[in-house]
Amino acid sequence: MRDKILIVEDELLVARDLEVMLQTAGYDVVGIARTAKEALISVDRTGVKLVLLDIYLEGDVTGIELAAALNERNVAFVYLSANSNKATIDAAGLTRPYGFLVKPFREKDVLVALEIARARHQNSTEAQLRREILAHEQLLQTAAGNAGTEQQLLAITMVLQSYLPFDFIEIGVCGGPHARGFWRGFLRLGFSEYQSLGREELCTMSGLEQKEIDQYLFHGDRETIPSFYANSAFTEMIRVYSDRRLFARLFALDSHMVCPLMTDNGFIFYLNFYSRPGKSFNRGQLHFLDRIRHSLITVFRELHMAGLDNIAVVPKKGATLNAGNDVFPGIIGRSKMLLSALDMVKQVSAVDSSVLILGETGTGKEKIAENIHLLSARRNGPMVKVNCAALPFSLIESELFGHEKGAFTGAVSRRIGKFEQAHGGTLFLDEIGDVPPDVQVKLLRALQEREIERIGGRGTVKVNVRIVAATNKDLEHEMAEGRFRMDLYYRLNVFPVWMPPLRERLEDIPLLVDHFIRVYNERYQKKMEGIATSALHHLMNYHWPGNIRELENCIERSLVLANGHLIQHVLISSPRITEPVTATSIKTIEEVEREHIIIVLDKCNNKIYGVGGAAEMLNIPPTTLASKIKKLGISRG
Repeated sequence: MRDKILIVEDELLVARDLEVMLQTAGYDVVGIARTAKEALISVDRTGVKLVLLDIYLEGDVTGIELAAALNERNVAFVYLSANSNKATIDAAGLTRPYGFLVKPFREKDVLVALEIARARHQNSTEAQLRREILAHEQLLQTAAGNAGTEQQLLAITMVLQSYLPFDFIEIGVCGGPHARGFWRGFLRLGFSEYQSLGREELCTMSGLEQKEIDQYLFHGDRETIPSFYANSAFTEMIRVYSDRRLFARLFALDSHMVCPLMTDNGFIFYLNFYSRPGKSFNRGQLHFLDRIRHSLITVFRELHMAGLDNIAVVPKKGATLNAGNDVFPGIIGRSKMLLSALDMVKQVSAVDSSVLILGETGTGKEKIAENIHLLSARRNGPMVKVNCAALPFSLIESELFGHEKGAFTGAVSRRIGKFEQAHGGTLFLDEIGDVPPDVQVKLLRALQEREIERIGGRGTVKVNVRIVAATNKDLEHEMAEGRFRMDLYYRLNVFPVWMPPLRERLEDIPLLVDHFIRVYNERYQKKMEGIATSALHHLMNYHWPGNIRELENCIERSLVLANGHLIQHVLISSPRITEPVTATSIKTIEEVEREHIIIVLDKCNNKIYGVGGAAEMLNIPPTTLASKIKKLGISRG
């Protein structure tokens, strides 16, 4: 059966050329649409699942706006555009396209992009089905065993948290023989940590009387249609519903999704999700909830039969519940942005798709890659790491794919490359944006065909490897500049994970500081108890261009040089000089070195040797430092 495709293009000549090209290649072209309205009519009429989409169309609706409707219908689309500037690519990228072609394009480019889009869409559909099956199994497991009702509700919350981005969830039941109904809330504190809230806790937090809280929770209208709210719709919604207005005020929430679960005996079990960042919820998530609806009803019906009302006396007020041990070793923080990234990591770890980790230098991309491997089914296989930026261009191909003996001068024996070393496990390609174009072609083939060819080899070698890549570069900009292949980008970018910079998760700094103090206390045999409030305030007001790595270096330096039991002063790297440098202001290397040693000696109270000495701080032997002090004429007072 031929794949159906719709062409959405306002230039009829271009559209006709594409139609002939695609029909010759074996596609069933269901039509040509010149406006967004025509396109949606055709999509709904034909059920087509693949669209070539121009960005600028006839009428008031652009291709980028049309993309939202295609996403809702689970239709894959590849953009066509004569405009490849960064603003256009950025706007298009937000719609999660399956490809991007810049006019004029070659026939081969179009066919390859469509093949990638078709494969990605199929993988996406299969992954979505796997997610639904996994969620179904996980929900039914929450009802197994002898866990108490509170722990079962927490387990349900944790299952749903893996798939939905919420900060607060309320679980309740109304209708049927329940005159008053049942209500419980869980406020997220950490990745697997929640505060359990009942009626008494709400009274304490809000300052309202019990009867007012009961009026909010049990006597208001309940929606019977699944829906979501954000921005102005959220503002209007909380004007109507007093209970949601209360939650929005108490927990600073600004988006909401409603999931009523109606049974045939008159009960309404309801799940209401809330989140702090706007536009957290969408139709795809409502569709996901609808697909697991029967599992949710089954679990809640069993909980109800077991006696939900018994939960009223447990847990203790303000109790904090933890759903298990630390899921992500080595990752510190509770900020909303970090937790959102970790939720995505937990999701993608369960499937075998490629992952692209994005983020600035020092944000912890390698730690995320390690955790993806540890949480995956490949955890017992090898994890092989490659820093693509650290390899010379002449060696990177040999490093990745290996070579045969005699393949080039110096190849005195066969070398097994990183792909083969990672067979059955995970290959982490750090700084993927630095891979040269000729190697990108071979990397794409390895991803598509799951086979590699050693340099000088006469045949291919099958490899079973999961690729996790990372970069601090804007790959979409690199594509627009022609430095990174578009087909490789979309093959890698099956599941992107964005790591936030430290300046956007400042609330995690105190936790990170405590962690680094423990680490370096042990390393340097110190007994530092913490950090002074003024020093912590200084850290909270710095912009951290080097992110967590810079913070760690700062704490290490400060701890080594600190006296007493608290870090009183933090040694943050000096800001870059932005004023133009004049010829008279340029210093010799010896002058710079002399000044630097004097500063370090001053910080170390002229101590050279031992723990906390200047030699340790400068990472050079004490004898070398003593020699430099004498050579540079430095007086130690």
